[in-house]
Amino acid sequence: MLIGPGFQTYATPTQASSERPSTTQQQDVYAERKDLFHKVSALTGIPWYYLAAVDQYERTLSIAKPKKRPPREGLIGIYFTELEWVGLLNPDTEDRNVKSIAFFEGYGRDGSGDGKADLSNDLDVLFSMASHILAYGNKDDDLRIALWEHYQNTRSVERIEQFAKIYATYNTLNLNDHAFPVPVRSSYSFRSTWGAGRSWGGYRIHEGTDIFAGYGTPVRSTCYGIIEVKGWNPYGGWRIGLRDTQNVYHYYAHLQGFDKNIKEGDVLKPGQVIGWVGSSGYGKPGTSGKFPPHLHYGVYRDNGWTEWSFDPYPLLKRWERSERKASRK
Repeated sequence: MLIGPGFQTYATPTQASSERPSTTQQQDVYAERKDLFHKVSALTGIPWYYLAAVDQYERTLSIAKPKKRPPREGLIGIYFTELEWVGLLNPDTEDRNVKSIAFFEGYGRDGSGDGKADLSNDLDVLFSMASHILAYGNKDDDLRIALWEHYQNTRSVERIEQFAKIYATYNTLNLNDHAFPVPVRSSYSFRSTWGAGRSWGGYRIHEGTDIFAGYGTPVRSTCYGIIEVKGWNPYGGWRIGLRDTQNVYHYYAHLQGFDKNIKEGDVLKPGQVIGWVGSSGYGKPGTSGKFPPHLHYGVYRDNGWTEWSFDPYPLLKRWERSERKASRK
């Protein structure tokens, strides 16, 4: 995995705005966006949560690569270039005529019913992507094939399926709540250690923040996410990796053990116990005690092809403050 600078990890629903919207504004955006998903789902038979997953995956790609694919204005985050929209050989790059766009094999379709395929129209953009997917069918295997043909990347297909499962589980787009990884009323300490040197197994960079706590302190999911990895790693010992709908991978290492009720593919919510603080790792399965008990917590951004670490410390401080404030109410 690559190392990268920290940046705005959890984007606001309206990518075009530089100001963080209020909770009420966010709720309105989610309601309008979900309404679009339901409308296109009714037209195509593609489940709303699958359309939501494609849209959100596209949005995360724009967050990760804003210069290459600028975040789209509006409710829908699906990105098409002008040439993709009108057709690569179309001489009119501003073409909105449905028939000529179809002739030049562009993506553009009319979803709003106004007779135009408008790249700035949310419903047209969503319907166009859905129509492209629907050409392969609307069964699970058909959807996987359509996504692979579009992205030419198995990783993208996996991410969209993960997002879809999360959305289907909670039946909402509003999955922004987070929790500090250990109970804030427990005894723990941490400081910023991301980027420091590590030597076991060869020189490397520390890709996370160490939260020191006693053996058996509960370790909790920080997000709404899906368990992507669970098991032993020579460096991290007993570890769990969760993926959230922002395409951020949350890595929990050196655990004493796992909650017996969770497994790979399960969807979790913030604050749900996943295991306990330990000192496992730096050797063969079962190795423990080579360092004081602590939780190694790391976060990684995925851009569709590679993944890189960024500093989790600012997020941890934010979640800690928020949870302490809520506990005082």
